[in-house]
Amino acid sequence: MRRTIVDTDLNDYLYFAEAVAHGGFAAASRALGVPKSKLSRRIAGLEARLGVRLIERSTRKFRVTELGCDFYQRCRTIRELAEDAEAVLAATRTDPHGELCLSCPTGLLEIVVPTLPQFLIQFPKVRLKMLATDRQVDLIEEGVDVAIRVRANLDDSAALTMRKLGISRKILVADRQLAATLDSDIAKLEGACTLATSEEPSESEWTLIGKHGAVVKIRHEPRMRCSDFSAVREAATRGLGIALLPDHSCRDYLEQGKLVRVYPEWRGPDGFVHLVFTTRRGLPIASRALIDHLVSAFRPELLSPSIESDVPRARRTQ
Repeated sequence: MRRTIVDTDLNDYLYFAEAVAHGGFAAASRALGVPKSKLSRRIAGLEARLGVRLIERSTRKFRVTELGCDFYQRCRTIRELAEDAEAVLAATRTDPHGELCLSCPTGLLEIVVPTLPQFLIQFPKVRLKMLATDRQVDLIEEGVDVAIRVRANLDDSAALTMRKLGISRKILVADRQLAATLDSDIAKLEGACTLATSEEPSESEWTLIGKHGAVVKIRHEPRMRCSDFSAVREAATRGLGIALLPDHSCRDYLEQGKLVRVYPEWRGPDGFVHLVFTTRRGLPIASRALIDHLVSAFRPELLSPSIESDVPRARRTQ
């Protein structure tokens, strides 16, 4: 006799989907606020009712079986449909409210921060907590609603939803006087005065990409290190060294002549700027409003490669 939906507790499907999405019972327990022992017991009961093994368990391993992977995709659909049903109800509450936590890399603060007053004025019942950090935050563990990330590869996680914003490109810049002394050979950059945006004490290395995909790695000993792009940018304007900075952070300085681009045929690897959040459907309306606002704030021209500046002809060292 075929089992009907009435015979099954749909919560068990949710528990299984969350356990798989979070990679284990402990993480799913924290996300759901349900005891780990209960999750394990309910999923074991689900397996017993279905007569199949969905998860291989041991004290150190959590592995989803091949059949469990197929079953997870169906459970995930059930979860998303339930979230979508809740979203229909949430949409009737047209006034976003509550506290939101936004994580943002320090290098993008100059783009994001000026837009936030407009968001808060538009939605006066929303309270916003801003987390400015360059580390990768754990959205679930740290209670972050939306995170902005810049990565060489886009985040791919079953527990996270991603929305692409644009591309950030790093370029080499210096003040005009220092630029005039540079050798045109990119290899000579290893002996030049440099500024680093990493605070790691070890010797720094820049990976640069040239024409036709050529790649060169430059080992250098920075005269100054600081994770704050604006501090490194200011040091570069004073002639203290060459900096590898996102083009959006120094575009105005290039246009004003405070900095010039050096070795313009070389650049850093592109970074994909994107949002990550924990649910695809059923997001609180305040979170949806913040996501829409950030997408609007990141207009393509803000992250597009900067206009080529006049670069003084490099003087070849004898």
